[in-house]
Amino acid sequence: MNPYIRNVEYAVRGKLAIRSDQIREDLEAGVGEFPFKTVVNCNIGNPQQLNQKPITFFRQVASLCENPELLSEDKAHLVSQLYPADAIARAKKLLAMIGPSIGAYSHSQGVPGIRQTVARFLEERDGHPADPSTIYLTQGASSGVQTLLTLLTQNDKTGILIPIPQYPLYSATLSLVGATPVPYYLDEESGWSLDIDNLKTIVREARDQGVDVRALVIINPGNPTGQCLDSDNMRDILTFCHEQRLVLLADEVYQTNIYEPECRPFISFKKAMMEHPNKKIAQQLELVSFHSISKGMIGECGRRGGYFELCNFDYKVEEQIYKMASVSLCPNVHGQILVDLMCGPPRQGDPSYESYHAEVREIYESLRRRSKKLEKAFNSMEGVTCQPALGSMYLFPRIRLPEKAIAKAKQLGMAPDAFYCHEMLEATGVCVVPGSGFGQEHGTWHFRSTFLPPEHLFDDFCSNLQRFHDNFLKENS
Repeated sequence: MNPYIRNVEYAVRGKLAIRSDQIREDLEAGVGEFPFKTVVNCNIGNPQQLNQKPITFFRQVASLCENPELLSEDKAHLVSQLYPADAIARAKKLLAMIGPSIGAYSHSQGVPGIRQTVARFLEERDGHPADPSTIYLTQGASSGVQTLLTLLTQNDKTGILIPIPQYPLYSATLSLVGATPVPYYLDEESGWSLDIDNLKTIVREARDQGVDVRALVIINPGNPTGQCLDSDNMRDILTFCHEQRLVLLADEVYQTNIYEPECRPFISFKKAMMEHPNKKIAQQLELVSFHSISKGMIGECGRRGGYFELCNFDYKVEEQIYKMASVSLCPNVHGQILVDLMCGPPRQGDPSYESYHAEVREIYESLRRRSKKLEKAFNSMEGVTCQPALGSMYLFPRIRLPEKAIAKAKQLGMAPDAFYCHEMLEATGVCVVPGSGFGQEHGTWHFRSTFLPPEHLFDDFCSNLQRFHDNFLKENS
């Protein structure tokens, strides 16, 4: 088999997630005894698994696209009683763009009309033009990331700068293509910021060792750390990439998960690039930005929809990216439909505008409340510190573990934070991911948890974690 596959690790669905599935099956079958009734999967940002409601307008349009016979003239009276007029009009428009059936292949880059919707969204978001021909619709953001990392990798000397902590999609993909990850550490004490001088040192040392450093990955807002970069830091990053001739890969899938917008709003790297005081950067820096329907207030993870936009790429390179997209024939059309709706939701004056925005606001405010509540719970635990979530849907608390727990973990052949997370799962049914699965500064221990459990259960959720932590310390002191 491919030897690179043996090196791939993906912690968010690793051993703990497998064990949580086993426990869930045992609970359903009435096998074994557990001190809880349900498993709570906080290991992955999967909102609808934890009962976040789908956006009504999106599902209405999607259902009409799936059942186009409902749009026939003989059913018009019935359908108008079940669906708002703008949902019906939008489904008709989408079906006209897609062609005879959503079961047919689309263009390799995605439906042209949907790419035009994405371009309009980008222009409105950033205040700068976007070209549909440089936009690729994808199977979630992940497949776009994998495409670009594959494209950039020439051999095992190819280096890609990735943040530590990082979302393990990046390290896993680099392992799979045989590239060299070049880690740079985010500074926890300053809210997980980037140190440009440190980045320069890392690149210089890597290149001195023969590593061909080609790109910088930025996850903003951060996963697993929840930070949101400010404009000064972004401007410095853009300058750094231009000076070092690095492609900038901007993972921006959490751009609407911003919980302190007054003091730290989301700014896209494209906007920051286009408005950089050095005009050459806007004209020359190769930038790829990624977005997805899986996050934000949408949470349509299972539909696998996303896109990436290319900026300042040579047309010959674009030809190769198109070829790679064509090998997979096309992204799934169901996901493309949701991308269109994400980028072009109901507007003021549309029949669904008020209800759509009420649903989005309710989800957003609930996420914000839950993030603050869980942050407070973590910071109240002995030996635990937790930076606030300015963005995304995770917290990444640091835990100080007693020596007895570290010794037990060593006996079991486990990282200390993995041991802590395993004990948490067995005691509470809550599945989180140890920081060792994302990378962390040597000698520190963390775990990542979503704050997605339903709000009406959240007080009990926080209390269970507090109780577990207290008992863990007592048993291992």
